Amino acid sequence: MNPLRLIAKLGIWAQLGVIFLIELFKSSFAVAWAVINPSIRLNPAIIAVPLDLKTDIHIATLANLVSLTPGTTSLHVSEDRKTLYVHALDCADEQATINGIKTTFESILIRSEA
Repeated sequence: MNPLRLIAKLGIWAQLGVIFLIELFKSSFAVAWAVINPSIRLNPAIIAVPLDLKTDIHIATLANLVSLTPGTTSLHVSEDRKTLYVHALDCADEQATINGIKTTFESILIRSEA
């Protein structure tokens, strides 16, 4: 593998790690806040996230990142590998939750597929 390409790939994975840590902190705080404030109304939902990822390893990585983020759990990947089903603890806006997953984790994973 070309050394420059390897460095670029390492940079992409480092960026993914930083974004995951930011999302981990934000979601941990949100879940903790919901636990200590019982007056907060949660809107749990199961949502279908359309996937643009092509490889099994990237789909599995996305599913794991979603599950490792407090407040969300990956449930299932469709047989055609085009949809990831996710349970969200608080999903006031389904499209915003889908966009959040796609713009944070999936967009970086797509760059690492190339």
